[in-house]
Amino acid sequence: MVSFSDLGIEPILVETLKKQGILEPFEVQRESIPDGMLGRDVCCRAPTGSGKTLAFGLPLLARTEEAEPRRPTSLILTPTRELAEQIFKVLDPLAYELQLYVLAMYGGSSYNKQFRALDRGVDVLVACPGRLIDMMDRGAVSLDDVGVVVLDEADRMADMGFMEPVCKILDRCKPDRQTILFSATLDDEVADLVRDYQTDPVTIEVGPKEVTMESMTHYFWLMPNSKKSAISSEIIRKCGRTIIFCRTRNGVDRVGDDMQYDGMAIETLHGGLSQRQRDAAMSRFQHGECMALIATDVAARGIDVEGVNCVIHYDPPENGKAYKHRSGRTARGGATGIVISLVQKPQKKQFGKIQRDVGIRVDFEPPEFSVLPEFEVEYIAADRRQRSNRNDSGGGRGGGGYRGGGRGNSGGGRGGGGYRGGGRGNSGGGRGGGGYRGGGRGNSGGGRGGGGYRGGGRGNSGGGRGGGGYRGGGRGNSGGGRSNSGGGNSGGYRGEARGQNYKPSKNSSKGYQGGKSQPRSGDGGKKGRYGGKNRK
Repeated sequence: MVSFSDLGIEPILVETLKKQGILEPFEVQRESIPDGMLGRDVCCRAPTGSGKTLAFGLPLLARTEEAEPRRPTSLILTPTRELAEQIFKVLDPLAYELQLYVLAMYGGSSYNKQFRALDRGVDVLVACPGRLIDMMDRGAVSLDDVGVVVLDEADRMADMGFMEPVCKILDRCKPDRQTILFSATLDDEVADLVRDYQTDPVTIEVGPKEVTMESMTHYFWLMPNSKKSAISSEIIRKCGRTIIFCRTRNGVDRVGDDMQYDGMAIETLHGGLSQRQRDAAMSRFQHGECMALIATDVAARGIDVEGVNCVIHYDPPENGKAYKHRSGRTARGGATGIVISLVQKPQKKQFGKIQRDVGIRVDFEPPEFSVLPEFEVEYIAADRRQRSNRNDSGGGRGGGGYRGGGRGNSGGGRGGGGYRGGGRGNSGGGRGGGGYRGGGRGNSGGGRGGGGYRGGGRGNSGGGRGGGGYRGGGRGNSGGGRSNSGGGNSGGYRGEARGQNYKPSKNSSKGYQGGKSQPRSGDGGKKGRYGGKNRK
């Protein structure tokens, strides 16, 4: 059996891997590490979970040179912050043994920490394309010294629209660099990337080419739009962990409202949420704290979660390729997976074309739950807070206005008691006098959300789109802006304490923290180069 030592990995790294319980290389590591160690360009097709990080990480660390401040010598590009963090956690303990420093850089993380780390010197930079371009434009980092580049999950970067920034980044690296590319597929834009940016690459293919449509069971259920939410809830109760795809943010929110009204714990994911909200939603879904994740196509492109039993196409995918990407979240690793499309009669032609594009042929039939396979399901109810956020006061789901009647306190227009729910807005008029999408949440009317845009009981005085503070009261006491005096320290965007201009600090006489303690992804500094003790 081939060992890591046989592949040319340094003894100190082999010992570190043993301490982590990693004794023998996986197939993708056996195939790709030797050429990577020789400095050759590598083009590898391998699925997620095959051991790719060490396959490209070990050769990269072996070939990384010590960097000057703001001038890393090795770069790993990855599509999502989750992958960036995962790569950092795998490589940082190994880099520590070689006195190399790793920084994970992605959107939503602290600029100042990244500025400070780059000033001290970062050898290996793990970055998402968007944040890296931003930092380059700010003059915080130069790629002129980058001699080794890894493109991880290149197909996902293409799907997420990152090819233009990726090419811009590659153009800024050393012309004679080593380029290592890993991808689940090697067609379309990925093939163009290989052609334009790799030199005589070694091509390696490991594992199945992709999750095939034959590895999952497909259903196309006919129903009116009004039945989709109820049918989806029943599917989740039957199948357990599920991802539901909608085409718009409003659609995601609407389906989420319906599910939580039914008492089911769900999470929503779309571009209108903050990074912190998206992270929290993904964490709850990954750790089994909710039953379903409702997402748009764009927001879901970074999802990589094991154990998804079912995918629901609530809205039609754009085309056959989108159907494959959505459906590929289930039936992983040989597990059972089902895909259910909720089809309105006018959509049959569109779904028929999608079937032809992906190479399947399935009849359109009414919903039939008895045909679904049996899954071990633990029902998770929405907590009281989640329910109350959508039904604070007064009669149920609808009423006195749009989507309901006779249940709201005051009528008028399209939702006198508040848009999508009477009994939620205390004063009517227009499209939601008592607060846009929430009554009992805005005390005084006006415009689209008198008592605060999407939040009542949160803004005390109305007006415009969020009189009491944008999406939240108790955050701004008297209308306007995003935080007048409730949201920051004293006015100012998101609080003055966080809005200071960046000014790099000079190196202290003791060096960065000194000693052997290891910096982490938020602040990967250089011990030993600016005084104090070295790592070794």
